[in-house]
Amino acid sequence: MDTGPRPGQAQLAFDELGTPLRDTTFVVFDLETTGTKPGPDGITEIGAVKVRAGQVLGEFATLVNPGAPIPPQIVELTGITQAMVYDAPRIERVLPAFLEFIAGTVLVAHNSGFDTSFMRAACEGHGYVWPRATVVCTVKLARRVIPREEAHSYRLSSLAMLLGARTRPTHRALDDARATVDVLHALLERVGNVGVHTLEELVDYLPEVTAAQRRKRHLAADLPARPGVYLFRGPREEVLYVGTARDLRRRVRQYFTGSESRGRIREMVALAERVEAIECAHSLEAEIRELRLIAAHRPMYNRRSKNPHHAWWIGLTDEAFPRLSVVRLPRAGTLGPFRSQSDARTAADTLAGASGLRTCTQRISAKSASGTPCVLFELGRCGAPCASRQTVEEYSPGVAAARELIEGRDGSPLRTAAEQLERLSGGQHYEQAARHRDELADLVRAVGRAHRLAALASIAELIAASPDGNGGWELSVIRFGKLASAGVARRGVPPMPIVEQLVAAAETVLPGEGPLHGASGEEVGVLLRWLARPGVRLVRTTRPWAEPTAVAGWRGWLDLAAGARTLERVAG
Repeated sequence: MDTGPRPGQAQLAFDELGTPLRDTTFVVFDLETTGTKPGPDGITEIGAVKVRAGQVLGEFATLVNPGAPIPPQIVELTGITQAMVYDAPRIERVLPAFLEFIAGTVLVAHNSGFDTSFMRAACEGHGYVWPRATVVCTVKLARRVIPREEAHSYRLSSLAMLLGARTRPTHRALDDARATVDVLHALLERVGNVGVHTLEELVDYLPEVTAAQRRKRHLAADLPARPGVYLFRGPREEVLYVGTARDLRRRVRQYFTGSESRGRIREMVALAERVEAIECAHSLEAEIRELRLIAAHRPMYNRRSKNPHHAWWIGLTDEAFPRLSVVRLPRAGTLGPFRSQSDARTAADTLAGASGLRTCTQRISAKSASGTPCVLFELGRCGAPCASRQTVEEYSPGVAAARELIEGRDGSPLRTAAEQLERLSGGQHYEQAARHRDELADLVRAVGRAHRLAALASIAELIAASPDGNGGWELSVIRFGKLASAGVARRGVPPMPIVEQLVAAAETVLPGEGPLHGASGEEVGVLLRWLARPGVRLVRTTRPWAEPTAVAGWRGWLDLAAGARTLERVAG
């Protein structure tokens, strides 16, 4: 049998291939049940065979008392009667031994979804944890390997006969498990002929993969098994797709050998001529580099490429009677970023209603205005400065309140909005109150996020360390909301000398305009989430850093929660 590399395809080393199938321990199991609906006590028999390299290592078999009558049709099918299970153990007594039997193995079953759903339900019902094991379904594998013209049916009995199984299925658990072992071995022989020799390749092989995809797996042969960013490049060296991975080699190989079902990505793989990898110190650096590369190259197969700088902001206009306007470029005194223009517009309307600001777009003179009040004046939602019903002095408190909220000094508009919510719910205007509640919740979240992002982006330099899980540290130098340098201090290596080296080599970042000082909202958000992870420590900062709480945090949330509870109580 020829298992060597095809022309133009690099031979992969064993450490690149993963776990050889000959070294993989499988447990092939089968259940008999009282029906088709999973439940904690629906199993009547368990049969399992543990195999490795074609050799049987052990067997597990037991009847199980389901604690309920077995339906006559099930008795006729399996031959398992009520008398046979009368003295059998209950499933809660069987589970510990079975879970020990399958520990650390790859599970195999014919129509595995059925069997695993019953076992999972039994574990959940009796306080056990069903393991997160790799599961191979011989039905799915047979459909991938054996064409329909060869196998008229993929039932276990048909496959056992077709593939020459030594044991014939009898609808008894151990016999069916033994038959499935023979079917599995026959199927593994067939997939070996198409280059599947490891457990990882087998799992990847189960979804349908085109021959063109599989032929390109050599593009991943020279990639490092380290965290980083990968770029698929097309025939003209154009960047087709950018992604991140903890293990670059393994992740990229999945595009060629396995579980990629997205049509656009398959199309991308067909166009790709080479894969470029950029090693990163840790996953945070990889995520930041991915954001920057997508913004720089705008690859056609990355969804985020459509709007790499799609942030929107809201701020007060510069006129006698300011209003809230949605803008694309941040400036001092703006609130954001928002992911869409509609989100920004909704937040602006909610804040305007809570602050008493007008929402019309006309420019109104401070001296005199002769317009006609609109319906908002009749509803009490506008003071009608357009018709000289409101002076600049009378209008200015709302402007000051909106500005104070945007800049993080006072949250009175949020309290006003919560009071409006109370009045709506008290008046039994449930639909309007529910809409107002959702809009207010969105505004509170937006204000809180904006203040947290701005607080981080305002720091000239912040150095943080995160445990790497192996006794070492992942180090990051952040300047004005941008990752300026990244590195690692392995276990046993003093981290501070490495910190000083990272600081010395870090990118120079000059603060820009706006609340985020020129940083991308997406990048600051990624850094903020990383800093909030358990175990992250601040090494030092140029000034103290803390997330604001007085405006966008607990006060606003308490007001909102009070209004939401009132609405639920009245409507409930």
